[in-house]
Amino acid sequence: MGVVIPLDDMRDPAQSLKPLLGLVAEDMQGVNRIILDKAVSDVDLIPKLAHHLIDSGGKRLRPMLALATARLCGYKDAEHIVLAASIEFLHTATLLHDDVVDESDIRRGKKSARILWDNQSSVLVGDFLLGQAFRMMVTTGSLPSLQILSNAAAIIAEGEIMQLAAAKNVTTSEDTYLAIINSKTAALFSAAAEVGGAIADEPDEVREALRSYGKNLGIAFQLVDDALDYSGEDAKLGKNIGDDFQEGKITLPVILSWRRGNAKERAFWKRTLTDSDIQDGDLEHAIELMGKHKAIDATFERARHYGAIACDALAIFPQSKHKAALLEVVGFCISRAN
Repeated sequence: MGVVIPLDDMRDPAQSLKPLLGLVAEDMQGVNRIILDKAVSDVDLIPKLAHHLIDSGGKRLRPMLALATARLCGYKDAEHIVLAASIEFLHTATLLHDDVVDESDIRRGKKSARILWDNQSSVLVGDFLLGQAFRMMVTTGSLPSLQILSNAAAIIAEGEIMQLAAAKNVTTSEDTYLAIINSKTAALFSAAAEVGGAIADEPDEVREALRSYGKNLGIAFQLVDDALDYSGEDAKLGKNIGDDFQEGKITLPVILSWRRGNAKERAFWKRTLTDSDIQDGDLEHAIELMGKHKAIDATFERARHYGAIACDALAIFPQSKHKAALLEVVGFCISRAN
């Protein structure tokens, strides 16, 4: 019998992560040891800045996906732990770079590294972590894993460039937006899930299923994040409500509000986002327009759609604790909307 994930349930999202956390707890101890070891450098700034973000309370969902999918595929050795640590370093590097590009002041509820230090330091320490990630990948001797993760790194960079090109463009299409989040966010989720199958030497059809699971989970995750930027709580988000609005990011709630709005409303979006002329009360008005056109609800609905696809991708696997936990992760991503 399959596991049905109630994508609309109202439980605490953290409860959905408990099964995964329990299953990978021992392996995550190994991941954390590697992270502490590899974040060391004789250059004082590197460990200081790196640990500012590494120790800031991230869920480390991506490395946990790699650990869980490897065990799902029956992997018995320990190289997946090294790969999981490299995935976390790769993710941390992208966050440091993102905050510079987006000029973000807050990351995970704390001042971003670029504010505490500077943009140059953030970029260069991000480069150091990226280099360390690839060093670790190579030590596993798994060429397929190296191919998956190096490809993801290139795709993530492409996604950042695509987002930069679309910034402040209120006529951005939903297809372009989905291409951006598929590259910027879903690529690493997909790689993290697939690499577990790769290190276990699983055949193409198994790796494809894991890749699909990760990709659609990542899309759902980002859709919910983008909706919560206009409807969540600062403490839960780890950033300020409306940061995307202030930075001129064109996310799906904006795209749908623009598309469904009248000429006066479109003039508002152009003034605030394209022309960066944001005045007192504009964020509140933006949220009102999104409510009027049900843009937030529609974004959450699309997230549930991609979450269902992620669940279906795991249907080829027999029932197990690891499969059930991975399905619950989908519930975690979606239930953050409640």
